[in-house]
Amino acid sequence: QVRLRESGGGLVHSGGSLRLSCEASESASPIDMTTWYRQFPGHQRELVASITRRGTLNYGDSVRGRFTIGRGDAENTVYLEMNSLKPEDTAVYYCNVRTGWTAPYTEYWGQGTQVTVSS
Repeated sequence: QVRLRESGGGLVHSGGSLRLSCEASESASPIDMTTWYRQFPGHQRELVASITRRGTLNYGDSVRGRFTIGRGDAENTVYLEMNSLKPEDTAVYYCNVRTGWTAPYTEYWGQGTQVTVSS
C-alpha cells in the first residue's frame, strides 16, 4: 500500500515563504518522478513543479524563479520551497508520485494541503 504524506501548508502573508513536503512510503519505490500540482476552486489541477529520478526539474511558468523543488534528506521525500508568495498562489497543493522503472507507470496522489496567501 503506497501512502503519501503531505505537510507544510498554511496561511502566510504576501511576500512570505512556505515549504511543502511530500513523503512517500517505502512501498512507493522506485519513484520515477514526483510532481507538485495545485488546484484553484472550479479549475483543473495545474503543474507547479516536478523532479525526475535523474534529477531533471520542471516548473510551471507562473512559479519559475520563485519556487524550488528538491529532494529532502529523508528517503522518498520531496520538498517544494515557495518564496515571494502571492495571493494568486492560494490553492490546494497536491503531491503526485509516479512509480516504476519503465512504462507503464503507476501514479499516486496525496490528500492535498491548503496554501493561503493573504494580501
